[in-house]
Amino acid sequence: MNEHDERGTTMTGVDPSRLDDQQLMKELETIHRTRHDTLLYGSNDALRAHNERMAQLEGEYLRRNPRRLVSAGRTREGARERCCGEAATPDTSGT
Repeated sequence: MNEHDERGTTMTGVDPSRLDDQQLMKELETIHRTRHDTLLYGSNDALRAHNERMAQLEGEYLRRNPRRLVSAGRTREGARERCCGEAATPDTSGT
């Protein structure tokens, strides 16, 4: 049995915990790049496998990077400010 053959499971590829940081990032970049085509044109089984693999890879990334940089614009509050900047930010100009 090789590292890609996980008999009895739906896992494809190397266990994310066995990847070094560079390999993990490469896998994440690849899976995100192929996501749209898999959603549009893949079979239900392909989409299910893609979902599972993406969750495994992303879960491993988050486990390794619990204090990753979070952009303020990617939070709910940041999105509200982008949408309705004047309503989300109080006017302190006094006019």
